[in-house]
Amino acid sequence: MTVTRSQCANAIRALAIDAIEKAKSGHPGAPLGMADMAEALWRHCLKHNPANPDWFNRDRFVLSNGHASMLMYSLLYLTGYKLGLEDIRNFRQWDSLTPGHPEHGHTPGVDITTGPLGSGIASAVGMALAERMLAEKYNKPGYNIVDHMTYVFMGDGCLMEGVSHEACSLAGTWKLGKLVALYDDNGISIDGKVSGWFTEDVAKRFEAYGWQVVGPIDGHDAEALDKALAEARSDTTRPSIIICRTHIGFGSVLADSEKCHGSPLGTDNASKAKIDLGLPAEPFSIPAEILAAWDATKQGQAWEEEWQTLLEGYKKDHPGLAKEFVRRISGTLPVGTDTVVDNIVRKAREAREKLATRVSSKNVLSELVPAIPELVGGSADLSGSVGTKTASSVIMNPDTYDGNYLCYGVREFAMGCIMNGLAVHGGFIPYAGTFMVFSDYAKHAIRLAALMKLRVCWVLTHDSYAVGEDGPTHQPIEQLNMLRSIPGCTVWRPCDAEECAIAWQAALAAQGPTCLSLSRQSLPYIDKGKNPAMSRGGYIVRDCQGKPELILLATGSEVSLCVEAASILDGQGVRVRVVSMPSCEVFDAQDEEYKMSVLPEDVRARLAVEASWSGYWYRYVGLDGDVLGLDHFGASAPGGELAKHFGFTADNVVARALALLGKA
Repeated sequence: MTVTRSQCANAIRALAIDAIEKAKSGHPGAPLGMADMAEALWRHCLKHNPANPDWFNRDRFVLSNGHASMLMYSLLYLTGYKLGLEDIRNFRQWDSLTPGHPEHGHTPGVDITTGPLGSGIASAVGMALAERMLAEKYNKPGYNIVDHMTYVFMGDGCLMEGVSHEACSLAGTWKLGKLVALYDDNGISIDGKVSGWFTEDVAKRFEAYGWQVVGPIDGHDAEALDKALAEARSDTTRPSIIICRTHIGFGSVLADSEKCHGSPLGTDNASKAKIDLGLPAEPFSIPAEILAAWDATKQGQAWEEEWQTLLEGYKKDHPGLAKEFVRRISGTLPVGTDTVVDNIVRKAREAREKLATRVSSKNVLSELVPAIPELVGGSADLSGSVGTKTASSVIMNPDTYDGNYLCYGVREFAMGCIMNGLAVHGGFIPYAGTFMVFSDYAKHAIRLAALMKLRVCWVLTHDSYAVGEDGPTHQPIEQLNMLRSIPGCTVWRPCDAEECAIAWQAALAAQGPTCLSLSRQSLPYIDKGKNPAMSRGGYIVRDCQGKPELILLATGSEVSLCVEAASILDGQGVRVRVVSMPSCEVFDAQDEEYKMSVLPEDVRARLAVEASWSGYWYRYVGLDGDVLGLDHFGASAPGGELAKHFGFTADNVVARALALLGKA
């Protein structure tokens, strides 16, 4: 029996209908509408190996409109990934491999977590850039060991979200010719026909970005899809968008209606759709001949074996490059990285300089960038201010893809998503900077990095009211604790150059994003001795003789303030311990014995000092303690003057401490 392409596409539709009906939850419209697009790409173009979802030289696939997850899960099941029919049956259920939106690291074959519209296409830009930059670095004549495409499915919602504008503009500037996006142009979103709120000419928009525009084509016509994909792949100097005109809910009585976007078709409508499409009435039943037509395991194994043979030859002819390439794609840091950091710490201890921590961070990067070739930096048009560009940083040239530094322009959200794409692709550790207050723009990208446990580092400077004259719009208050509230995100707010180096060392080893909160103003060096506890997130930076009466806790620019206050209190006979807490997340992960040694349970008088929202610190000071924080917006004035107005002085710390002890 000859299996037609329509029958193969309808297998996707059958699984989507059945899984969503069984779950009584899901989005059937997009899988039904995009099934022909998926068949054209996954059966005739996509280079992948279901037996090894992480094979490095596979084509990457991003479902940017992640609510169409049953399209993805159907493809993974049909092509032979370790995703069984029982997993399809358990769509959206507890502990299943088929959650509501695709999750990288959870479901085999999912290259990146999607769901927040627009973030998928934006991250795909980073994935495509990673392929081009690695290819420039490592490919040699006869050895194209990095040679794959990045394909994206996206819908109207992805193109409405501003992050798609930011990222797609960069994709055109960077000439990412191996990025191909298929746009599901069905004209429907949750509120109905998009003609009332989405009227721009998408083709002209992408032409203006510098993309190749293919179509519009009939997104249900297999021959037109094949031709469009071939045309897209043939232009290697421009990213391509294929505009596919489709019918949401294709084959159902709810086609072309928002009613099939985010709700099951309903029992009767589902049955009728399956009958009309010629699908088996029995749920989750795909004929053996159709499964055989979809099976990609043999071809996938052949592709990977061919690449492995190529890699073995590359190792013989280019052993040095091959060793570094394999190390980079494995995620292992170069031998000696810790020694580099140790030397940075030693130099800081010897220099004892008064520096802004943004400057200390740049000094660290000046040593790390030449030592770690996978570090790729950047900033949101703030390179000089945030200190992310070093003497070893070379701006990436889109004509050659040589370089290790990206100029993102004023695009924090896209910058974050592109960093995620670079990290999830492999071979890179991305870092980039902006002002702390603008982390609001990037928050969703940071959250997704935490969900995926991606090693990305954010350099967030100008981290308090001490920004000064720029005023409250540029003075972060809540941002620091907003970042701390993201599960899996580690925040470091170092007090000087030593802590800054330790923070960078931790960031390079982290499984998840790291945010460095850095000062604009210079901070004094704090003598800690050779304290090995800095890496534990919180430690005693200054202690007293005997049991302390009072503990002062602080981070960043407020640590030196507390050390100064402790000296005053010491002169008044008060036994004070000062604790620096550069990373609350790291400290919280320590064993109880260590935490109790730093913050003894029986020392109830505790004062936390940090120029941010005070509420966070009651977890450490308890109901008996006090917090000197900032629970209002800042003001426009010199930073030193604001410190006095807001109470961030040693004298005020002393006064608050004495009041806490009942000695005021």
